Amino acid sequence: MEMPSTTPKTVEEIFKDYSGRRAALVRALAHDVDEFYGLCDPDKENLCLYGHPNETWEVVLPVEEVPPELPEPALGINFARDGMNRKDWLSLVAVHSDSWLLSVAFYLGARLNRNERKRLFSLMNDLPTVFEVVTERKPVKEKPSVDSGSRSQGSAKRSNDGQVKSNPKLAEQSYEEDVDEHSETLCGSCGENYSADEFWIGCDICERWYHGKCVKITPAKADSIKQYKCPSCSMKKGRQ
Repeated sequence: MEMPSTTPKTVEEIFKDYSGRRAALVRALAHDVDEFYGLCDPDKENLCLYGHPNETWEVVLPVEEVPPELPEPALGINFARDGMNRKDWLSLVAVHSDSWLLSVAFYLGARLNRNERKRLFSLMNDLPTVFEVVTERKPVKEKPSVDSGSRSQGSAKRSNDGQVKSNPKLAEQSYEEDVDEHSETLCGSCGENYSADEFWIGCDICERWYHGKCVKITPAKADSIKQYKCPSCSMKKGRQ
């Protein structure tokens, strides 16, 4: 498997690469199933299922170079095709595909720091796995307790080291967002209710939440801010 033309380096770039590859594998295992099944002839040599960042997939022989430029997917997925129930075989390939997606993402993210790796996994974990899509299982989402101290709003909140923690809008329509716990959160600027599909940012001083658009902060700009102070807190400091 060849490296992308431009190697992803940031959390956002790696997540975009992961999302494209994941979409390709979902298409192969959940939509183009008959075509994929036909290509996995047990009489052929060891075959691998590759998902590419441009959301295309292919079933081909593994790369010959050792070591490969990127981690390789499961080898010989075609050999077990006729010896298993079709659904069970697809589920098995899906599990191996999920493992491969994670290995590629964290290979690309080898130079990320601890908090960046945590944020990358959080972004990936907000999407259902290939296995969950193939088996039509809904992910179990844990609801944080009221006294857990967590103020994550599915948007953006900063830790003490200034890293932004964010959750993207879910790509799968069947994967419902659990936003009941935040339904009463109001924007400190416009007063509107929390919405999971909009970017929010929390003030590190007063801990109020704001629409990014209301305080003119974009996700990209938030990444460069070590400690975010809302307009109100900034004015207070200026008067002191």
